[in-house]
Amino acid sequence: MTTSRDLALLRLVAQRVAGPPPATATEAVRLLTCVQGQDLPGALTSVALRTAARTRAGVEAALDAGEVVRSWPMRSTLHLVPAEDLHWLLELCGPRVLAGAARRRAVLGLTEADTERARELVTAALRGGRRCGRKELLAALPEGGVDVTGQRGYHLLWYLAQTGTLCLGPMAGGDQAFVLLDEWVTAPRRLDRDAGLAELALRYFRGHGPATVADLARWAGLPLGDVRAGVAAVRDELAAVEVDGREHLLAPETADLLAAHRAEAAGLFLLPGFDEFVLGYADRSCAVPPEFADRIVPGGNGVFRPTVVHRGQVVGTWGWTGRGAKRTVTATPFTTFPDEVAAAIPQAAAALP
Repeated sequence: MTTSRDLALLRLVAQRVAGPPPATATEAVRLLTCVQGQDLPGALTSVALRTAARTRAGVEAALDAGEVVRSWPMRSTLHLVPAEDLHWLLELCGPRVLAGAARRRAVLGLTEADTERARELVTAALRGGRRCGRKELLAALPEGGVDVTGQRGYHLLWYLAQTGTLCLGPMAGGDQAFVLLDEWVTAPRRLDRDAGLAELALRYFRGHGPATVADLARWAGLPLGDVRAGVAAVRDELAAVEVDGREHLLAPETADLLAAHRAEAAGLFLLPGFDEFVLGYADRSCAVPPEFADRIVPGGNGVFRPTVVHRGQVVGTWGWTGRGAKRTVTATPFTTFPDEVAAAIPQAAAALP
């Protein structure tokens, strides 16, 4: 058994927000398997702060080298993913998401013929190792007779990525360029469904645990029955702790990591919006006081604000004001920051990747 407070601290060391960092960005992403990537600058920072060098340049280098890619592997949501894992993640998690694609096409006024014509045009534009930004790629579709007005363009790019034609790869002018998945990722891992469920369960609990089966189901967007099957296959490789009568699974070494790095884990962290420490769980109440949850997502609009974490607890939000040399950090507490926390926030902001 353990406490809710220790549950949050264990998650911080499991994710390597605290404790020994992975040597490279690729290793950090591989540890987490999927890193929320809706906001690319924030995702780059989330990965960078979990690496030894703590630089966004290191993350961008992993993208440019084709070691990490960005796509929609789970829940129809953008994530950074180890390149070799994207194929099997799409095959495992994609069918449930794609089940609603025909209805969405109908709403948008797109036909299946439109999507396949878009696939032909996009493939022709990118074949041979070419790279295109979003605007450039979308410009090729109307020329071939496919309407991209409104939300049609975004849906088509999402669908082509979801079905394994595209992914976002190397950096290009502060954003990422689209590439053909099979040209960019030349050595994908291939797992059948049972092996994929087992792999996903093992890696989720190793990189995010302690967490529950329900946390994994929410994170991956998979049915509980499938998740339970995956967990059963790897249960002997995991440890467990009980919190408030519920079993939480984790890597066997995570408890020792916390014992060795408790002081660091209990320190102050400024995390970007959409960071896995908040979004990686269905139940985040051990770290986010439920009465303040709406402060992180004002109005329930799905946009998660950057968070101030102290002693494993989210105690406020933060953001930048101004630009360049005049840029300063502004932090807003849920109640009141302790004096030592308020004093440390500017220094923590200055040290961010």
